[in-house]
Amino acid sequence: MKTEICIFLLIFVFTSCNSNPKKKTESFSKVVYLQKDKEILDQVFDILRDDKNDPLSVLMIKAGTFFKGTPYVAHTLEIEPEQLVVNLREFDCNTFAENVLAISRTIKGSNPSFEQFTRELQNMRYHNGVIDGYTSRIHYFSDWIYENSKKNLVKDISEEIAKTPYSLKVNFMSTHPESYVQLRDSALIPVIASQEKEISSRLMFYIPEEKLAGVENLLNDGDIVGITTGIKGLDILHVGILIRKGGRIHLMHASSALEKVVVSYETLEEYLLKSKSATGIMVARPL
Repeated sequence: MKTEICIFLLIFVFTSCNSNPKKKTESFSKVVYLQKDKEILDQVFDILRDDKNDPLSVLMIKAGTFFKGTPYVAHTLEIEPEQLVVNLREFDCNTFAENVLAISRTIKGSNPSFEQFTRELQNMRYHNGVIDGYTSRIHYFSDWIYENSKKNLVKDISEEIAKTPYSLKVNFMSTHPESYVQLRDSALIPVIASQEKEISSRLMFYIPEEKLAGVENLLNDGDIVGITTGIKGLDILHVGILIRKGGRIHLMHASSALEKVVVSYETLEEYLLKSKSATGIMVARPL
């Protein structure tokens, strides 16, 4: 099995599709997108128009299923200066889960629109929902869960399920600044290091992979999971949405190995146990 790695720390490479200055984009109040993105969003809205009264967990599965087969592409958020990037044509594991949540929340609203969707997306992607340069974006997924729990967008249920502390020291970005083109501005490194220190000071919890089978009944369709890792300096290795098949939990995700959005053939337990780097999961339940 090819190891699935979709680290929430988006390492920029100059071959990224967003690095081409000739790429045609449209801007709307710091939003960068293509017309195709609006067309895709309108299509999702149209398909799910009559489902707005469904529970958010059900909408998460329906919206996520719509994107099955969408290509996996990394580094889609890396644009300078920092702006809100909307890309529904291709995903990495993080942007897949994040966009599905933003779409589902928008559908639950009174008047679904592109503008409301972008407000939802910006609110969950940035600290305090405000775009103020590269360091305002939430770069670690454990921090994404923490910040969006404060905004009442999700609930971190990892502690109540397994009561297992997740001892964590994140420092990958500040100790590998050469991997991030934005961090060529050395003044940003202390800001990132300060954020990492704050994240590392928190008492966090996770569900170890060996405990998963015993608590699987407490997981819901539509839960967002971050796969924890033993890789030094990192918190989360991969991100996906839970979906139950045949009574067992599977992972709906943008797979780097399969290069598209899929539902895992293996159960989540099997998926984790086959990975040398995975140690368990953190769970964020959409509210």
